[in-house]
Amino acid sequence: MIYRDFQDLKLSALGMGCMRLPVIGGDDARVDEDAAAEMVDYAMANGVNYYDTAWGYHSGNSELVLGRALARHPRDSFYIADKFPGYDLSNMPKVQEIFEAQLKKCQVDHFDFYLFHNVCEMNIDAYLDPRYGIHDYLMEQKRNGRIRHLGFSCHGNLPVLKRFLEAYGKDMEFCQLQLNYIDWSFQNGREKVALLDSYHIPVWVMEPLRGGRLARLSEAESAPLKEMRPEEPVPAWAFRFLQSIPSVTIILSGMSDLEQMKANIATFRTDAPLSGSEMDRLLAHAQDMVRKAGVPCTACHYCVSHCPQGLDIPGLLALYNEHAFTGGGFIAPMALSALPKDKWPSACLGCRSCEAICPQQLKISEAMADFASRL
Repeated sequence: MIYRDFQDLKLSALGMGCMRLPVIGGDDARVDEDAAAEMVDYAMANGVNYYDTAWGYHSGNSELVLGRALARHPRDSFYIADKFPGYDLSNMPKVQEIFEAQLKKCQVDHFDFYLFHNVCEMNIDAYLDPRYGIHDYLMEQKRNGRIRHLGFSCHGNLPVLKRFLEAYGKDMEFCQLQLNYIDWSFQNGREKVALLDSYHIPVWVMEPLRGGRLARLSEAESAPLKEMRPEEPVPAWAFRFLQSIPSVTIILSGMSDLEQMKANIATFRTDAPLSGSEMDRLLAHAQDMVRKAGVPCTACHYCVSHCPQGLDIPGLLALYNEHAFTGGGFIAPMALSALPKDKWPSACLGCRSCEAICPQQLKISEAMADFASRL
């Protein structure tokens, strides 16, 4: 197992994310506890020492299952991370209540790592609102030793990340980002990492395989990768990409069965970052994959002044591309939830005024109608 230095700790470069544990009968709330415990035991035996859970994973059962599985191992042999669930605004006044419950569910007296969960457009105002006292409370728990390292996860766009860092960056020790070779450009991953670098904040990675999408490439999509490294498994390319970014410390993988875990651990037995030419080819290939799945908007904004509804058409098309490439997911709906309904794609009149001025001659009204139907 590869290890990374973080302050005075040696952390396994591969962390076990507990959002997609094996379940019974396809019911996300019914975790197969025996299978999950077997995975934890295998991970521990093979050098994984970082385990990540959250209040909402598996309808609240992830913390319970992980707590019981880890309780069978010495407390000083693993690091456990949990998060304050600010993705649900009704939780904002409950930080103390939730934190105490999480400690009990995980059967620990402290969290090695604790995060503000999912900082995004929908909740940034509430996270920064002093009335809720979330930052103050978590900093108090850190002073008391019940949180050893405090950080945050972010699915928001770059302006949201900037706002959070301007407010709390001096107190943040790490940031968990959705990062992979698709999102390096697609979700401004490069710029987000550069911003965190300027604060000297290391990166924890979530969704390295983009919900499994990068493990399930078509034959045409995987061909350029096999040409460069014939022996490298397709999913390993996502990990090799991340091993090439100096700021990345932990790479979390939400493994849902033991075979996935065995394959990932085998990949992390070696540190094999990409060469410069491999990186260039991979990122060009990623952009091509996205281009084929969505609408090639260049964000020139000519269309905006011609929209009678005042829609942010480039912004909506970017979210449409995200939704189309992923085949659904929560990111686009979450971002839209921060907008008034009259600025959603469903507000498009289909008048085609935008199309008359579009230099790319994009079929914008069709994309808006399709986006609205997918939501």
